[in-house]
Amino acid sequence: MLNTWEKLVLARPHKTSVIFDTGSSNLWVPSSKCYFSIACYFHSKYKSSLSSTYIKNGNSCEIHYGSGSISGFLSQDNVQVGGLVVKDQVFIEVTKEGSLSFVLGKFDGILGLGFQEISVGNVVPVWYNMVQQDLVDDEVFSFWLNRNPEAKEGGELVFGGVDPKHFKGKHTYVPVTKKGYWQINMGDFLIGNHSTGLCEEGCAAIVDSGTSLLAGPTPIITEINHAIGAEGVVSAECKEVVSQYGDLIWELLISGVKPNKVCAQLGLCIFNGDEYVSTGIESVVEKENKEGSSAGDDLLCIACEMLVIWVQNQLREKETKEAAINYLDKLCESLPSPMGESVIDCNSISTMPNISFTIGDKPFSLTPEQYVLKTGEGIAQVCISGFMALDVPPPRGPLWILGDVFMGVYHTVFDYGNLEVGFAEAA
Repeated sequence: MLNTWEKLVLARPHKTSVIFDTGSSNLWVPSSKCYFSIACYFHSKYKSSLSSTYIKNGNSCEIHYGSGSISGFLSQDNVQVGGLVVKDQVFIEVTKEGSLSFVLGKFDGILGLGFQEISVGNVVPVWYNMVQQDLVDDEVFSFWLNRNPEAKEGGELVFGGVDPKHFKGKHTYVPVTKKGYWQINMGDFLIGNHSTGLCEEGCAAIVDSGTSLLAGPTPIITEINHAIGAEGVVSAECKEVVSQYGDLIWELLISGVKPNKVCAQLGLCIFNGDEYVSTGIESVVEKENKEGSSAGDDLLCIACEMLVIWVQNQLREKETKEAAINYLDKLCESLPSPMGESVIDCNSISTMPNISFTIGDKPFSLTPEQYVLKTGEGIAQVCISGFMALDVPPPRGPLWILGDVFMGVYHTVFDYGNLEVGFAEAA
């Protein structure tokens, strides 16, 4: 059993604090050869010359995270995690940390618990070696995250089993749909008692202990934040599209135009085969198609894409066009800030709706007290929505990320042997 901020030991006496991250697959720690990154000066560093079990590798590598990037070279050594000693583990000695978050972070490095399919350099992950070296009784690991900020124990990670004192009832298991991340299929989710409709046919979601909030596509996160009274940055582009094209979007959808062609027909997005796409997504748009487009064009296209989804929801609710247009205008005001976060009035938490996710045909609900994060005290207290906008482009996306806001409420089992993930109410 390990606390989620457990010390990791690389061939003593190198003690390092790491984040156990199911959204990545490599182990990395700052290197004693990290000379030019400020973050390295604030954290414990690995010095290979002090280890009798170190084996040189030297291949260079780089990892890009949502909050920044790291680069360095591969090395090999024995790694102690809690009471387990993993022999001949290949890891990254980091020589450059390119983000302020690494400077401010209370952790030194990251231990990835994802699949080898997304491992940089195709390095065998620590967890794989634990299994192959018969260090665990069962091919599962499980997370309990303590959401009490006053508690000394931040949580518990069990390698090779499940701690029964940290959950209630039985786990609901769903299969891993794609190896790489711990990716599962998520069904419809509700704001209060109302379906959003977007995931009725299923949405891809990853269970990620390395993400603090719960992230999803901007259109739906905006609807959620509007429903709970979260305020983001007012988008002029969004309001402009509502004003100039709201009626047309409504009429085109009613007339039978396919949703994925509405914005192209209005000239706000370009064609790419049978689908319209935002000109700002390089992974799906050829370079020549983007020439001549501006940042403003991209924002108008993105705003139109969101409005099509919102209008579809309003048609499903059988709202009048006038009521729907007014609602769309209000949603524009709830667009999240550029970093995806939105602020909430701390005094209104008691009136906010529950948000429910459907996993394995079972609803998993979050109450306002569970999805609102509080910082500070008294008049300095700030409440932040636990829902963050994050648009992962095709082919990997759209993608939902069930981060710590969700895992803190539901004890999570990662079953490597049966390729499934289980959730039960945390205790």
